[in-house]
Amino acid sequence: MTGRRILAVDCRRPDLRFPFPAGFAQRLTGRTVLGLGRRAKYLLADLDDGCVLVMHLGMSGSFRIETDETSAPGAFHHERSKAPAHDHVVFDLSGGARITYNDPRRFGFMDLIGRAELAEHPYFRDMGLEPLGNQLDGAVLAGLFAGKKTPLKAALLDQRLVAGLGNIYVCESLHRAGLSPLKKAGALVRKSGKPAPQADRLASSIREVLEEAVAAGGSTLRDYRQADGALGYFQHAFRVYDREGEPCPASGCKGVVERIVQSGRSTFYCPACQR
Repeated sequence: MTGRRILAVDCRRPDLRFPFPAGFAQRLTGRTVLGLGRRAKYLLADLDDGCVLVMHLGMSGSFRIETDETSAPGAFHHERSKAPAHDHVVFDLSGGARITYNDPRRFGFMDLIGRAELAEHPYFRDMGLEPLGNQLDGAVLAGLFAGKKTPLKAALLDQRLVAGLGNIYVCESLHRAGLSPLKKAGALVRKSGKPAPQADRLASSIREVLEEAVAAGGSTLRDYRQADGALGYFQHAFRVYDREGEPCPASGCKGVVERIVQSGRSTFYCPACQR
């Protein structure tokens, strides 16, 4: 989409998860996409009129990209829907490209928001910091966790604190940092308010896990795939997630990975080395 002009937009229904904004297709027609970005799970396309096309895939949404030369994404291990009945939005772009949004469950949505108002929009105003941004360090975590008695895992999954961390990567980060998911989040903060060493260790572990996962193309579980249809491979590097009953891989540890349930989510950890 970047650098292309939107020639036409075909909205084949009045809504997805939410109704399209008034004049959605007309407001997009003729606009040029200046760049693409991301905030948590939102895709953001900056337009030449100062607006941002906000897109969320929901549970089952996907984009099908067709040009004169190729069609992408490619072959999926678990094929994504291409049923015309679920093709809800079609973007015709300059240069002969067509992008089709397909969403069988219709949990995804699209909106148009002024770039200047984006940060304070209800979608984003209560969203925490990006875990791969330059801000994340032990001191920032100490500020977020100060006085919190909630379990460390629950605090990390709170999108108002850190945006984008999910169950898998929290489990993996806590194991690398040697921290129990049951530990109180506030325990990572000294009485002075400064970060305890564990906070610095956790911040480093979060960044390492996410950077390795991105390099591996993500974790292929159920229907997740990369944008080109290829599989991700980080699941082969899991140390604890979905490895209940297996020996802990930490050097020198003789513990066994256990599974517990926290807030309805499975947590995998080693009680021997994660304290």
